[in-house]
Amino acid sequence: MPPCVSIIIICWNSREYLPRCLSGLSKQTYRDFEVIVIDNGSTDESAAGLLESHPSINLRLERFETNQGFAVANNFGAHLARGKWLALLNSDAFPEPDWLAQLIKAAENNPEFSFFASRQLQSKNPELLDGAGDAYHLSGFAWRRYFGYPADKYGLSSKEVFSACAAAALYSREAFLQAGGFDEDFFSYYEDVDLSFRLRLQGFRCLYVPDAVVQHVGSASVGARSDFSLYHWQRNLSWSFVQNMPSALLWRALPSHILANMVFQILFTLRGHGIVFWKAKVDALRGLSSALRKRRKIQNESSIDSAALLSAMECGFLQPYLQNYNIRKFLRLK
Repeated sequence: MPPCVSIIIICWNSREYLPRCLSGLSKQTYRDFEVIVIDNGSTDESAAGLLESHPSINLRLERFETNQGFAVANNFGAHLARGKWLALLNSDAFPEPDWLAQLIKAAENNPEFSFFASRQLQSKNPELLDGAGDAYHLSGFAWRRYFGYPADKYGLSSKEVFSACAAAALYSREAFLQAGGFDEDFFSYYEDVDLSFRLRLQGFRCLYVPDAVVQHVGSASVGARSDFSLYHWQRNLSWSFVQNMPSALLWRALPSHILANMVFQILFTLRGHGIVFWKAKVDALRGLSSALRKRRKIQNESSIDSAALLSAMECGFLQPYLQNYNIRKFLRLK
């Protein structure tokens, strides 16, 4: 009999973190799950001895010879999965014992929702939040809700959110596949926001579950402020905006999108990443024809009313800047 949940973990040079992640899964109070670990071309023997080290877990190991990216690897795992639910878990995310039980409880009690966001604490400082679901602004910029805020004061209540951070999220496998999974052209970064947008367009909704807790290192493989992460973040958010924003909202959103890009360009330049920013935007323009082809398909499959979609977004003029932790820090705002 197939398991209820398929947990998918993508590892790339994750030897430092993967054992702790799997140890957390071995302690889960909810046991009806399988684990699919996909080694994405690691060079540090990340997956060596996994099957022998964790005999209490129904674990399957797959390997790619080279790094195919987060999107490709997760889509591959989703097609291998046998469960009704897909739980995506980063190798640097360490679940509390009742993490999966709380997600499944939320799914069973809230059938109107099809994907679920976890409460993420910063691994090195668990007193601070790493995220409480994702917010999406009309400008096309997204952020983790309450990133860097005190965990004992914020993100304590369950609520509908625009998007789930795929570092620790639960998706209906049927909805995930119906929406097309992750966009494989993204490689990594922002692919979870993009998927959430497409799920939203097809009428699926996301619930934040504060009792489903993980500790998350974040960008453990490449670094949160590396040129790699900044480049893919900025390129991919432009593609996602073009592909997903409905025509009824596009012309309202476009001035905000342009302004936000101008502000971020200035801030990136002040931090010494101006060249990376411009390379990302130039490459986004080079991929515009492909993005427009995808847009036609995505919009044709959309079933949500634009007003309902807008109500799930953030629209405040200053929100993309004041809600972004790095910008708050830059401006010395708390």
